[in-house]
Amino acid sequence: MIYFNNVSKVYKDATALSDVTLTITTGEFVSIVGASGAGKTTLTRMILADDVPTKGTVFFESINVHKLRSKDLTKLRRRIGVVFQDFKLLSNKTAYENIAFAMEAVGKTEEEIMSDVPHVLELVDLGNKASNFPHQMSGGEKQRLSIARAIINQPEIIIADEPTGNLDPVNTYEIIQILKKINDLGTTIILTTHNKGVIDSIKKRVVTMEKGKIVRDDKDGKYTM
Repeated sequence: MIYFNNVSKVYKDATALSDVTLTITTGEFVSIVGASGAGKTTLTRMILADDVPTKGTVFFESINVHKLRSKDLTKLRRRIGVVFQDFKLLSNKTAYENIAFAMEAVGKTEEEIMSDVPHVLELVDLGNKASNFPHQMSGGEKQRLSIARAIINQPEIIIADEPTGNLDPVNTYEIIQILKKINDLGTTIILTTHNKGVIDSIKKRVVTMEKGKIVRDDKDGKYTM
């Protein structure tokens, strides 16, 4: 599904990625781990074409993502849902409205919105929070809402960039269980984290990065540094 072919990214003062070659197949749950600055976020930004390689190529299926025209890049990004550490919710909209807004952006009808939003809120255990604004929700609830928004348009891939970085252990566990549930339904999950406990509990593929390079790639891995 996703293929990095000898990808490097060099900024003026640092090398973020160095000759990275990586394949992620459909339906995988892949954790990208490493210390801060290891290159995890740069790697995921390449998939979305939010960053451009200094060298190498990134493919989504057979598509070179960095050769796409603006219109086609927008279509590609609709196939990918993103979950951020800091949620990026719309503070002036309720939980229901945050998700509905994501559906409106891709042209879904009011009937589709009314049908799908309650369902996805139930999926992330927020069925009773539809009318709540983000400031009325806990950190864990905000992140579950962020996940609901990311999956509402049925993307093929979810990129979760440090989604538990600001959460306590209980909420961290709940977020990981939701991501595993989504993966069980067939969605590819790419998780970046530096949380050893999270990785050891997932028991899926682990790609370890260090100073912009992949230093380990374990099929059923643990966080080993």
